[in-house]
Order: sequence, then structure tokens, then C-alpha cells
Amino acid sequence: MINFENTSAEFLELASEVRLKILFELVEKPSRITTLAKKFNVSAQEIHRNFERMVNTGLISKQKDNNYGLTTFGRAMCTQIHSVSYLSQNKKYFSNHGFGNLSPKFLRRIGDLSNSEEITGVAKVLETWKKIYRSADEYIFNVLDETPLDLIELMIKRVKRGTKYRHIISENASIPKGRKKLLEKSGFYPLLESEKIQRRMLNSVQVSVILNENSAALMFPDLTGKPDLRSMFYSKDESFHEWCLDYFKHCWNISDPFKEFKLKE
Repeated sequence: MINFENTSAEFLELASEVRLKILFELVEKPSRITTLAKKFNVSAQEIHRNFERMVNTGLISKQKDNNYGLTTFGRAMCTQIHSVSYLSQNKKYFSNHGFGNLSPKFLRRIGDLSNSEEITGVAKVLETWKKIYRSADEYIFNVLDETPLDLIELMIKRVKRGTKYRHIISENASIPKGRKKLLEKSGFYPLLESEKIQRRMLNSVQVSVILNENSAALMFPDLTGKPDLRSMFYSKDESFHEWCLDYFKHCWNISDPFKEFKLKE
């Protein structure tokens, strides 16, 4: 059973903008009281007071050279603060979006998404998708509820240049009319037979990702679990990209073989 008394005490110690700033400065490297006082434009006495509290809590410790550095506990706590920070900064967004069927192991890493920007508006979302496709050299990986027709031709061009393409789609995906004719005309099926294009299916796609080797985009569903193309998070940040790539790999591993007959125009 969780000891909430101890947990609440830790939250109390972190309930200070100055102490949070100090912690994340010390993530980069150990520092002295006078150095941080100048950086944050506060008195040395104020920094010293906060240092003492964090030493007593076990977040930081004094080193032989009079610098202060993070303890193992302090460094681990910093990794968790990112999750609270991300959720706090996007509180309005998550008032009308949910996590759908996202596995708890990805929720525990939600702080990895902190360094990202929210793209709003269907037109801007689709343009960002295209940008990810156009800038791909090594691969394009998707987990989507649907694929707009104007992305297909972009994808074919990249694959013909050597880009690996893997796609996971929902069994109940919305398929636009003219899709089959476009696939045949563009040379899609020979690329599929050569396995330069690979596709699989999930029973339901709620959380969507689209990524190449350098950037990634992530879309959470609305509160009913339906995909929302009106907004998404986009980033080239390493942690954000790793989260999206791991999510794609997870979906690929649990997905089923692609079955064309399940899709309806």
C-alpha cells in the first residue's frame, strides 16, 4: 500500500518555483549557492534556505568542492516532474481529449512529450503530416485511423527513393472513394509485394502517431475515444520521438495481418 503521508511531504517540498528551478539546474551540473543566486536574481540567503530544505529532504547533497548536486533520489524525482509539467501545461487540451486505449506503460512516460508544440487546425495538421513525409529518408511509420488520399502519392515517391514504409490502420477506418484506383495507378502494389511497403491492422486506433527518423507527431482522441484531426503534438525532440517510436513498435507487435476486405469505402 502506498504511504501517502510520505508522498504528500515530497510534493510539499517540490511546491516552490525556486526549488524546481534549482533542481533542473543541478540536472545539468553541480553548482554553488552564489552562482544560482546570480542566475535567478535572488539573494544568496534565499538560495541557501532552499538548499537546506532540499538537503534535509534528500534531493540534493553538498559535495567536497562546496558545489551542490542531485542525489540519486533527486535525479529520479526530476524525471517524474516532467510528467506533471506536461499535463499541467496542457490542462486545457486534456479537458476535451483523453488517452483512449493507451497502455499504462506509455502513460507513465508521458513526461517525455514535454518538448513539443501543439499544432491546431485540420489544414495545419495535414500540412505537418506532409512535412514529415517529405523529409523522410530512412522510414515513415504510421498508426492512423485513416489515410488522406493526398498522402498516398507522397508516400509512393519516398518509397521509390528507398524510404521504408510501415503503416497500421484501424479495421473500421474511413476509406475515401477512389483509393484503390489511386493505389493501382501509383504503383503501390508492386512495392507492397516487394515488402518495401508493409501494413497491418488494429481492431481500433485511438491514439495516432506519424513519424520519420527525425520528427514525430502524436494525436490523442476526444473524450469518446474517436480520433481528432483538429490538433496534434509535433516535435523533433529526442525523448518525444523515442516515445512515439516505442508506441509504434508496440502497436506493430500486437497488430494483425492486413485484410483488405475489412475496409469499406
